[in-house]
Amino acid sequence: MKALRSIAVIALALVIWEAVCRLAHVSPAILPPPTRVAGKWWEYLVTGELPRDAAATLLRVAVGFLIGGGLALPLGLWMGARDRVYDVFNPLVQLLRPIPPIAYIPLAILWFGLGNPPAFFLISLGAFFPVLMNTIAGVRTVDAIYVRAAQNLGAPGRTLFWRVLFPAAMPSILAGLRVGIGVAFIVVIVAEMIAVNNGLGYRILEAREYFWSDKILAGMITIGVIGLAIDTVMARINGRLLRWHRGLENA
Repeated sequence: MKALRSIAVIALALVIWEAVCRLAHVSPAILPPPTRVAGKWWEYLVTGELPRDAAATLLRVAVGFLIGGGLALPLGLWMGARDRVYDVFNPLVQLLRPIPPIAYIPLAILWFGLGNPPAFFLISLGAFFPVLMNTIAGVRTVDAIYVRAAQNLGAPGRTLFWRVLFPAAMPSILAGLRVGIGVAFIVVIVAEMIAVNNGLGYRILEAREYFWSDKILAGMITIGVIGLAIDTVMARINGRLLRWHRGLENA
């Protein structure tokens, strides 16, 4: 039922879009109707260009997310569990965190040139801070009752961390991973418009140069569908790993 309602809303939006374009005689160069966008999307698909671009984009997201998340997770656990480490690194983190990854584009190109390396760097930055901040928050907001109970039972520091702090912080950590991969997907589109010559972002920029509005929208819709698929997969992983956690989403 929930899926049917979602499909109905999308279908209604497409019908309204088509009606506006045709009844108001909107120029296709400004806003093509969805039927024309669908035709261009199909052409984009059957030529093999869409699968290649989507694969290139997903590869960059995967590599950048693994680098950024792989660095942020242990650092976040360390900072969350150790007050002294938190006090040392937190000022630097708070200084760098507000800087958007897009601001690093000139430096990324200067340091790494063109191609995948600057894209990986920018995507890693985009994924790093959401994972880091959520991990720190998750560890530092663990209920003190759990910690005191484990200490009263004689749990050593290593056991306390892995059996109490880490599981209790897992909902926040997984939320950070979900946000991080979403940000990584946003950053990859920007990076592909600047530093590489393939991928969905590059293809949208190319279409803009030739005023192919239908191809621009076809690329944008593809990005939305892939983003929805990634978020759905992450939500399912969260639900499976957090079966014991009765939040609103799992209720």
